Amino acid sequence: MTPFLRRLRRQPAVLVAAGVVALLVLVALAAPLLTALEGQDPTTYHPELIDSARGGVPVGPFGGISGEHWLGVEPQTGRDLFARLVYGARVSLGVALAATGVQVFIGVAVGIAAGFGNRWVDQVLSRATDAIVALPLMVLALALMAVVPSGFPRPVLVALVIGLVAWGYLAKIVRAQTVTLKELDHVAAARLSGWGSVRIARRELLPALAAPVITYAALLVPANITVEAALSFLGVGVKPPTASWGQMLTSADVWYQAAPQYLLYPAGALFVTVLALTVLGDGVRTALDPRAASRLRIGTGSGHGPAREAHS
Repeated sequence: MTPFLRRLRRQPAVLVAAGVVALLVLVALAAPLLTALEGQDPTTYHPELIDSARGGVPVGPFGGISGEHWLGVEPQTGRDLFARLVYGARVSLGVALAATGVQVFIGVAVGIAAGFGNRWVDQVLSRATDAIVALPLMVLALALMAVVPSGFPRPVLVALVIGLVAWGYLAKIVRAQTVTLKELDHVAAARLSGWGSVRIARRELLPALAAPVITYAALLVPANITVEAALSFLGVGVKPPTASWGQMLTSADVWYQAAPQYLLYPAGALFVTVLALTVLGDGVRTALDPRAASRLRIGTGSGHGPAREAHS
């Protein structure tokens, strides 16, 4: 077993978080199978399950929970909540992962180019990165989302917008690491041997940058889930009838008293997902860099934590 896996095993909270994340990913991938097992889908209306005399609240106890509707139905429309929740996991996780991929690609490319290039290239790319970091993410995202035609697939658009406006901090981290790495003997030897910049970056820099990039990417995923939910909540993200946790929260804000479960289900799913991914990301950071103490103090008991191992 590698030292990385040993350090992860010594952090019980991280193992629990990893299990929760794996379960969420499995639920998202198996959404069609799960909804078929229930016998429902996320878009079909069930007006017969809505009490119009009471303003559109579901008929029956706990929001219409039954053998046919495992979590009840949506107020006013009667759409199945379980189906919308599991399909919403697909959108929320998919958008977050895709956005993280875009951020990593741009951030690593810009960071390496700035750190390994000449002074002029470094100045231009560093100032561009500073400008991206200074821009307010939500304001810029709202502006971009508003001008794109409505026919463009919204989940793809949300992922692209988040990725294109939030890569600055990763680029700064990669640039700082690259400036240090390019002074090492093996990189200098590669340059003297006549290797091109692309080959040096691929063979010498990227392997050394893997740990900080993976660490930061693991922490970007929960942040991107939150941004997607916020954009959908503000009405510029994923549009109905596509199910998204943020979009469900948008529709639920007027039902929190009459049908509180409609608000609690997506909010609870978001809370659990973000918490699990944050704990997992912090655990990965600690395991990859055992000298750094975990911000959450996960598994750092006396004599068994990663910090102790770093000095052994």
